[in-house]
Amino acid sequence: MCGRFAMDGSTNELLEQIVGEHGIGALKDWQKYWPPNFNVAPTQDVPVASSHLGERTIEAVRWGMVAPYSKVFGGRPTINARIETVATNGMFRTPFLSHRVVVPALGYYEWQEADDGKQPYFVRLPGEPLALAGIVRTWHDPAKAKDDPEGTRLSMAIITLDAHVTPGEVHDREPAFLAPDAIDDWLDGDLEADDLVDLLTRSAEAIANEVEFFPVSRSVNKVEKSKGVPNDGPELIERVLV
Repeated sequence: MCGRFAMDGSTNELLEQIVGEHGIGALKDWQKYWPPNFNVAPTQDVPVASSHLGERTIEAVRWGMVAPYSKVFGGRPTINARIETVATNGMFRTPFLSHRVVVPALGYYEWQEADDGKQPYFVRLPGEPLALAGIVRTWHDPAKAKDDPEGTRLSMAIITLDAHVTPGEVHDREPAFLAPDAIDDWLDGDLEADDLVDLLTRSAEAIANEVEFFPVSRSVNKVEKSKGVPNDGPELIERVLV
Protein backbone atom coordinates (compact mmCIF):
# COMPACT_ATOMS: atom_id res chain seq x y z
CA MET A 1 0.00 0.00 0.00
CA CYS A 2 0.99 3.65 0.03
CA GLY A 3 0.38 5.30 3.40
CA ARG A 4 2.77 8.29 3.39
CA PHE A 5 4.68 10.11 0.68
CA ALA A 6 6.87 13.17 0.10
CA MET A 7 6.55 16.28 -2.08
CA ASP A 8 9.04 19.03 -2.87
CA GLY A 9 9.95 21.50 -5.61
CA SER A 10 10.40 18.74 -8.17
CA THR A 11 6.82 17.60 -7.70
CA ASN A 12 5.60 21.15 -8.28
CA GLU A 13 7.61 21.17 -11.51
CA LEU A 14 6.07 17.87 -12.58
CA LEU A 15 2.57 19.27 -12.04
CA GLU A 16 3.38 22.41 -13.98
CA GLN A 17 4.86 20.34 -16.81
CA ILE A 18 1.78 18.12 -17.05
CA VAL A 19 -0.61 21.06 -16.99
CA GLY A 20 1.45 23.74 -18.73
CA GLU A 21 2.21 21.73 -21.84
CA HIS A 22 -1.46 21.74 -22.74
CA GLY A 23 -2.06 25.46 -22.96
CA ILE A 24 -3.80 26.38 -19.70
CA GLY A 25 -3.23 29.95 -18.54
CA ALA A 26 -0.95 31.16 -15.76
CA LEU A 27 -1.28 29.14 -12.59
CA LYS A 28 -1.94 30.72 -9.21
CA ASP A 29 1.07 30.97 -6.90
CA TRP A 30 -0.31 28.44 -4.43
CA GLN A 31 -0.70 25.96 -7.26
CA LYS A 32 2.76 26.46 -8.71
CA TYR A 33 4.64 26.56 -5.41
CA TRP A 34 2.98 24.11 -3.07
CA PRO A 35 5.05 24.02 0.16
CA PRO A 36 7.40 21.03 0.43
CA ASN A 37 6.12 18.27 2.71
CA PHE A 38 8.28 15.22 3.27
CA ASN A 39 5.64 13.48 5.38
CA VAL A 40 2.33 13.75 3.53
CA ALA A 41 -0.26 11.82 5.54
CA PRO A 42 -3.88 10.79 5.04
CA THR A 43 -6.49 13.58 5.53
CA GLN A 44 -4.02 16.25 4.37
CA ASP A 45 -4.67 18.29 1.23
CA VAL A 46 -2.38 17.68 -1.74
CA PRO A 47 -2.15 19.12 -5.28
CA VAL A 48 -2.93 16.85 -8.22
CA ALA A 49 -3.07 17.25 -12.00
CA SER A 50 -6.54 16.81 -13.46
CA SER A 51 -8.30 17.19 -16.80
CA HIS A 52 -11.80 18.49 -17.50
CA LEU A 53 -13.19 18.62 -21.03
CA GLY A 54 -9.68 18.55 -22.42
CA GLU A 55 -8.36 21.39 -20.26
CA ARG A 56 -5.85 20.50 -17.59
CA THR A 57 -5.61 22.12 -14.20
CA ILE A 58 -4.24 21.62 -10.71
CA GLU A 59 -6.68 20.78 -7.94
CA ALA A 60 -6.28 20.68 -4.18
CA VAL A 61 -7.78 17.44 -2.89
CA ARG A 62 -7.98 15.67 0.45
CA TRP A 63 -6.00 12.43 0.54
CA GLY A 64 -8.50 9.89 1.77
CA MET A 65 -11.69 9.41 -0.21
CA VAL A 66 -14.96 10.40 1.42
CA ALA A 67 -18.12 8.57 0.40
CA PRO A 68 -20.68 10.82 -1.33
CA TYR A 69 -23.37 9.74 1.13
CA SER A 70 -21.31 10.75 4.18
CA LYS A 71 -22.94 13.48 6.25
CA VAL A 72 -19.57 15.01 7.13
CA PHE A 73 -16.37 15.49 5.16
CA GLY A 74 -14.22 13.24 7.29
CA GLY A 75 -14.30 9.89 8.99
CA ARG A 76 -11.93 7.01 8.38
CA PRO A 77 -10.01 7.82 5.18
CA THR A 78 -9.97 5.42 2.22
CA ILE A 79 -6.48 6.23 1.01
CA ASN A 80 -5.96 3.43 -1.53
CA ALA A 81 -8.07 1.80 -4.24
CA ARG A 82 -7.09 -1.72 -5.30
CA ILE A 83 -6.69 -2.12 -9.05
CA GLU A 84 -8.40 -5.51 -8.81
CA THR A 85 -11.72 -3.90 -7.80
CA VAL A 86 -11.41 -0.23 -8.79
CA ALA A 87 -13.65 -0.70 -11.85
CA THR A 88 -16.41 -2.49 -9.92
CA ASN A 89 -16.36 -1.09 -6.38
CA GLY A 90 -19.23 1.32 -5.80
CA MET A 91 -16.97 3.92 -4.20
CA PHE A 92 -14.38 3.91 -6.99
CA ARG A 93 -16.17 2.94 -10.22
CA THR A 94 -17.44 6.39 -11.24
CA PRO A 95 -14.26 8.39 -10.53
CA PHE A 96 -12.16 5.67 -12.21
CA LEU A 97 -14.03 6.37 -15.44
CA SER A 98 -14.55 10.11 -15.08
CA HIS A 99 -12.18 11.85 -12.62
CA ARG A 100 -8.67 10.47 -12.88
CA VAL A 101 -5.69 12.46 -11.61
CA VAL A 102 -1.90 12.37 -11.39
CA VAL A 103 -0.49 12.54 -7.86
CA PRO A 104 3.13 13.78 -7.85
CA ALA A 105 5.47 12.26 -5.27
CA LEU A 106 9.18 12.57 -4.63
CA GLY A 107 8.83 9.07 -3.20
CA TYR A 108 6.77 7.14 -0.69
CA TYR A 109 7.29 5.29 2.59
CA GLU A 110 6.75 1.66 3.46
CA TRP A 111 7.38 -0.15 6.75
CA GLN A 112 8.84 -3.56 7.53
CA GLU A 113 8.75 -5.43 10.81
CA ALA A 114 12.09 -5.53 12.67
CA ASP A 115 13.11 -7.06 15.99
CA ASP A 116 12.78 -3.70 17.71
CA GLY A 117 9.72 -2.35 15.88
CA LYS A 118 8.73 -1.18 12.42
CA GLN A 119 11.48 0.18 10.18
CA PRO A 120 10.48 2.75 7.52
CA TYR A 121 11.92 2.72 4.01
CA PHE A 122 11.77 5.40 1.35
CA VAL A 123 10.95 4.25 -2.19
CA ARG A 124 11.89 6.61 -5.02
CA LEU A 125 12.79 6.94 -8.67
CA PRO A 126 16.40 8.21 -8.72
CA GLY A 127 16.73 11.69 -10.14
CA GLU A 128 13.07 12.46 -10.78
CA PRO A 129 9.67 12.44 -9.07
CA LEU A 130 7.08 9.71 -9.37
CA ALA A 131 3.70 10.18 -11.03
CA LEU A 132 1.04 8.10 -9.25
CA ALA A 133 -2.44 7.26 -10.52
CA GLY A 134 -5.24 8.62 -8.37
CA ILE A 135 -9.01 8.99 -8.55
CA VAL A 136 -11.14 11.80 -7.11
CA ARG A 137 -14.71 11.98 -5.80
CA THR A 138 -16.77 15.10 -5.25
CA TRP A 139 -18.53 15.43 -1.90
CA HIS A 140 -21.44 17.84 -1.35
CA ASP A 141 -22.32 19.12 2.10
CA PRO A 142 -25.94 18.01 2.66
CA ALA A 143 -26.51 21.15 4.73
CA LYS A 144 -25.79 23.41 1.75
CA ALA A 145 -27.43 23.95 -1.63
CA LYS A 146 -26.14 21.80 -4.49
CA ASP A 147 -24.98 24.88 -6.42
CA ASP A 148 -23.15 26.39 -3.44
CA PRO A 149 -19.40 26.12 -4.17
CA GLU A 150 -18.68 26.38 -0.45
CA GLY A 151 -20.42 23.04 0.01
CA THR A 152 -18.25 21.07 -2.41
CA ARG A 153 -15.02 19.26 -1.50
CA LEU A 154 -12.75 16.86 -3.39
CA SER A 155 -11.14 13.74 -1.97
CA MET A 156 -8.68 11.29 -3.50
CA ALA A 157 -7.45 7.71 -3.33
CA ILE A 158 -4.23 6.33 -4.84
CA ILE A 159 -4.57 3.16 -6.90
CA THR A 160 -2.43 0.20 -5.82
CA LEU A 161 -1.57 -3.18 -7.29
CA ASP A 162 0.60 -6.21 -6.54
CA ALA A 163 4.19 -5.04 -6.24
CA HIS A 164 6.71 -5.69 -9.00
CA VAL A 165 10.44 -6.35 -8.67
CA THR A 166 12.15 -3.83 -6.35
CA PRO A 167 9.04 -2.41 -4.61
CA GLY A 168 8.05 -5.98 -3.81
CA GLU A 169 11.14 -6.38 -1.64
CA VAL A 170 9.76 -3.90 0.88
CA HIS A 171 5.96 -4.43 0.56
CA ASP A 172 3.58 -6.69 -1.33
CA ARG A 173 1.65 -3.72 -2.79
CA GLU A 174 2.81 -0.67 -4.73
CA PRO A 175 1.13 2.50 -5.99
CA ALA A 176 0.22 2.52 -9.68
CA PHE A 177 3.22 4.31 -11.20
CA LEU A 178 2.54 6.30 -14.36
CA ALA A 179 5.24 6.28 -17.03
CA PRO A 180 5.56 9.57 -18.97
CA ASP A 181 3.97 8.03 -22.07
CA ALA A 182 0.97 6.84 -20.04
CA ILE A 183 -0.04 10.18 -18.52
CA ASP A 184 -1.96 11.51 -21.53
CA ASP A 185 -4.11 8.39 -21.85
CA TRP A 186 -4.66 8.28 -18.09
CA LEU A 187 -5.84 11.89 -17.87
CA ASP A 188 -7.52 12.44 -21.23
CA GLY A 189 -8.06 9.07 -22.84
CA ASP A 190 -11.60 7.84 -23.51
CA LEU A 191 -10.73 4.31 -22.45
CA GLU A 192 -12.87 1.46 -21.17
CA ALA A 193 -12.23 0.15 -17.66
CA ASP A 194 -10.33 -2.94 -18.85
CA ASP A 195 -8.07 -0.78 -21.01
CA LEU A 196 -7.35 1.54 -18.09
CA VAL A 197 -6.41 -1.40 -15.88
CA ASP A 198 -4.12 -2.70 -18.61
CA LEU A 199 -2.54 0.74 -19.04
CA LEU A 200 -1.78 1.00 -15.32
CA THR A 201 -0.45 -2.54 -15.08
CA ARG A 202 2.00 -2.08 -17.95
CA SER A 203 3.06 1.39 -16.83
CA ALA A 204 3.61 0.36 -13.21
CA GLU A 205 5.79 -2.57 -14.19
CA ALA A 206 7.99 -0.37 -16.38
CA ILE A 207 8.63 2.17 -13.62
CA ALA A 208 9.02 -0.48 -10.89
CA ASN A 209 12.10 -1.77 -12.69
CA GLU A 210 13.78 1.59 -12.08
CA VAL A 211 12.93 2.46 -8.46
CA GLU A 212 15.14 2.03 -5.42
CA PHE A 213 14.52 1.99 -1.68
CA PHE A 214 16.58 2.56 1.47
CA PRO A 215 16.00 2.81 5.24
CA VAL A 216 15.20 6.18 6.80
CA SER A 217 14.76 7.52 10.31
CA ARG A 218 11.87 6.22 12.40
CA SER A 219 11.01 9.81 13.22
CA VAL A 220 8.87 9.75 10.05
CA ASN A 221 6.44 7.58 12.01
CA LYS A 222 5.08 10.72 13.67
CA VAL A 223 3.16 13.30 11.64
CA GLU A 224 3.76 15.98 14.30
CA LYS A 225 6.84 16.79 16.37
CA SER A 226 4.52 18.17 19.01
CA LYS A 227 0.91 19.33 19.02
CA GLY A 228 0.42 21.63 16.06
CA VAL A 229 4.05 21.40 14.90
CA PRO A 230 4.36 19.35 11.68
CA ASN A 231 7.10 16.76 11.27
CA ASP A 232 7.72 17.16 7.56
CA GLY A 233 11.34 18.21 6.98
CA PRO A 234 13.78 16.91 4.34
CA GLU A 235 15.81 15.02 6.94
CA LEU A 236 13.06 12.39 6.93
CA ILE A 237 14.21 11.03 3.56
CA GLU A 238 17.90 10.80 4.45
CA ARG A 239 19.37 7.30 4.30
CA VAL A 240 20.25 5.71 7.67
CA LEU A 241 22.10 2.57 8.70
CA VAL A 242 20.09 -0.28 10.22
